Amino acid sequence: MAEPLDFPLSLDRPLVFMDLETTGLNVSQDRIVELALIRVAPSGDVTEKVRRFNPGVPIPAEASAVHGITDADVADEPPFAARARSLARLLESCDLGGFNLRRFDLPMLLAEFRRAGVPFQVGDRRIVDAQMIFHREEPRDLSAAVRFYLGREMEDAHSALADIRATAAVLGAQLEHYPHLPRDIQGLSGYCDEIQPFETELHRWFAESDEGDRIFRRGKHQGRSVGDVAREAPDYLEWMLGLDDLDEEVKAVVRGTLEG
Repeated sequence: MAEPLDFPLSLDRPLVFMDLETTGLNVSQDRIVELALIRVAPSGDVTEKVRRFNPGVPIPAEASAVHGITDADVADEPPFAARARSLARLLESCDLGGFNLRRFDLPMLLAEFRRAGVPFQVGDRRIVDAQMIFHREEPRDLSAAVRFYLGREMEDAHSALADIRATAAVLGAQLEHYPHLPRDIQGLSGYCDEIQPFETELHRWFAESDEGDRIFRRGKHQGRSVGDVAREAPDYLEWMLGLDDLDEEVKAVVRGTLEG
């Protein structure tokens, strides 16, 4: 039990702050390697826990470079499934808090619970995300970037030419302001990918297994390979091909699987 916390927020049930370290950013494919949480009770009592898990898959070097956890560090740790029920009990009737919790940590946690076969519902939990508050209260639009990096007000905001001129100037100022940023376009693109990988509709629909199979990431057959669906439920793929607004790359995968 940690020292009681005089928290400036009225609580009617425990609030659990959590953070995950993972093998990567893909919720359907990657796994949790470390979970840290702070449970704040309405009384102010605080419980802190850190647990590591063997993800059952190799931890990529780029992930280890971020969080410092290697395969050797978790070789003797239990898998998430072994502790899933006790974790669900600990989180029972708790609200949740974190930084980027809504977009990453919570979806990843829910995916791990599903894989472990342990029921865990968001239900009526209140979800407080400090990143959402930060972004809303401290605007991160182009005008704010111009003020911060260029020390002036944005002129002709939302004029396409003015916006792109300001964007180029802001990028130049960022490169001067942060000497650790990569100085080549490949490195800078990779830096941005670490924050928010770019996904086409093809990526949003399908993941790729280690064997090279396309796996549904959405829809009623989420988690199944396109090949299995083609054999067992081809009418679903035919239905997809009939969607007028479905991306052509996605249709090509579906069509090729049906024909193959």
